[in-house]
Amino acid sequence: MRILKALFLLLVLLVASFCAWMAYFVTTPLHFPTQTVEFELRAGSSLRTVSQQLVDQNILKEPWSFILLVRAMHMAGGIKAGNYLLESGQTPYELFITLSNGNVTQDSITFIEGWTFAQMRQALNQHESVRHLTMAYTDEEIMRNIGATDALPEGLFFPDTYYFSRGMSDQDILKRAYVAMQNRLQAAWVQRAPGLPYASPYEALIMASIVEKETGKASERPIIAGVFLNRLRIGMRLQTDPTVIYGMGETFDGNLRKRDLLRDTPFNTYTRAGLPPTPIAMPGMAAITAALHPAKTDAIYFVGKGDGSHQFSRTLSEHNRAVVRYQLKGGNAR
Repeated sequence: MRILKALFLLLVLLVASFCAWMAYFVTTPLHFPTQTVEFELRAGSSLRTVSQQLVDQNILKEPWSFILLVRAMHMAGGIKAGNYLLESGQTPYELFITLSNGNVTQDSITFIEGWTFAQMRQALNQHESVRHLTMAYTDEEIMRNIGATDALPEGLFFPDTYYFSRGMSDQDILKRAYVAMQNRLQAAWVQRAPGLPYASPYEALIMASIVEKETGKASERPIIAGVFLNRLRIGMRLQTDPTVIYGMGETFDGNLRKRDLLRDTPFNTYTRAGLPPTPIAMPGMAAITAALHPAKTDAIYFVGKGDGSHQFSRTLSEHNRAVVRYQLKGGNAR
């Protein structure tokens, strides 16, 4: 009898301890690395897979507590697939309710690689589900409000699809895109190839924006980056049309003329040496990777073949022959 009583008491203590621990776990707020975290739950995911995914995204510290919580609620099969926007400060119980009720984000906005900041603002202004706070703000005011250290916004936002709850402000969405770019750029900068002539990650971002706008064929991005870096190293001007077009602003009518290449602006890389003062667009991750891991090439020139690809040349004579060959087909020489 004494053994049975001892075992019963031990069982009671274990149950009480488990209940106390569970009560503490389900009511303790979770703190994410950022204020909000996008979480995509794929259809058919098991409870163990979901819990591990939450750990991998730094939402939970370990998976087993959440697994026990869900099993204790007898809702192991009740978690619904979808895209969720989770907010820091949620408790594990609130997280469980969100995932089981299927409170998925109902809206999204996509920022496209190669867009300018003006195009980003236009897309936000036209989105009916966005709460518009910044329509009357200048670019500089927006940058201050999102806590950015840079005054000029061009190129500093990561192109991606952002899911959000209806009524989220355009300012909050921009802050997420800004933080996303900072995180990805810094991570890529740490892993950059040695010997690159960039003084900072920002200069690499400028180059990435040029590569983004110059390349019609994804596989050529590292080669294009290599050509431009070769030009920088030998003191040759970049001579890239997209920077000239960006510097023309709203006066560009779709046709780039010789007089435009001769008209000096801070972004005219035919009249000025080195990199332009800012990015000219929003580069994607592939362009950033190309700028930080350029192909090893002896090429200094390239001409468009008219199909989105380019012919690369090491010497001016090779380049001139390529120009004659491909410009007759509508190519574009650089």
